[in-house]
Amino acid sequence: MTASPLFDVSGRLALVTGSTRGIGRALAEGLVRAGCDVAVNGRSAEAAERVAAELSALGPGTAHACAFDVTDSAAVDAAVAALEEGVAPIDVLVNNTGMQQRKPFTEFTDDEWQRLLDVNLTSAFTVARAVARRMVPRGRGKVVNVLSVQSEVVRPGIAPYAATKGGLKMLTKGMCADLGGYGIQVNGLGPGYFATELTAALVADEEFTAWVSGRTPAGRWGDVAELVGPLLFLCSDASGFVNGQTLHVDGGMLAVL
Repeated sequence: MTASPLFDVSGRLALVTGSTRGIGRALAEGLVRAGCDVAVNGRSAEAAERVAAELSALGPGTAHACAFDVTDSAAVDAAVAALEEGVAPIDVLVNNTGMQQRKPFTEFTDDEWQRLLDVNLTSAFTVARAVARRMVPRGRGKVVNVLSVQSEVVRPGIAPYAATKGGLKMLTKGMCADLGGYGIQVNGLGPGYFATELTAALVADEEFTAWVSGRTPAGRWGDVAELVGPLLFLCSDASGFVNGQTLHVDGGMLAVL
């Protein structure tokens, strides 16, 4: 499955939050196909168990259902403890959980702002803290925070979302500063515009798709499978001296005006 031992992730355990659908599921599938064992996370135990069974059938890695609400600090701590005690130590954390909401800036409510913060930013802090507390004594570990091109630029109607993704970029750097000395690498994976079931309405919007195609040097939406290679790099020994960085996978969007 690997061209070089540097990229070998077989036998490791990765917790991928928000991995029952969308980009998270694609990332979890890519890890399983590469031989990594994966803890599939979502709020629904039924969905987590179904996806874990589907991914395990693909092999060679094994998937385990790990349902919990990433916005519930007590549930996060309990789930991480149960996973480490019942399956194996967590070698890799992929903080993928996120949500999007679009409306004019002046129409966002306090509750909507807080919900975006809780899901997109605070949850990454809470899950990473729980996992890092166990990685630190072991002196090793990988954390990949899923960012966005909106960590750097923004379109009208998504100011709070962009704020959370920009905050997650700086949390990634801060975690690097605190954890790098313990042999832990913390990096960001920044997707551009990818076609998933969650973006289906935008893909179907001819005007928006024309904008994506025209704005992206690659001239198209991304395929989620194209995120797997960059993720394997960040999860493997190949990135042993890469820390606090963001790898944007955006077809060149951020490179041009």
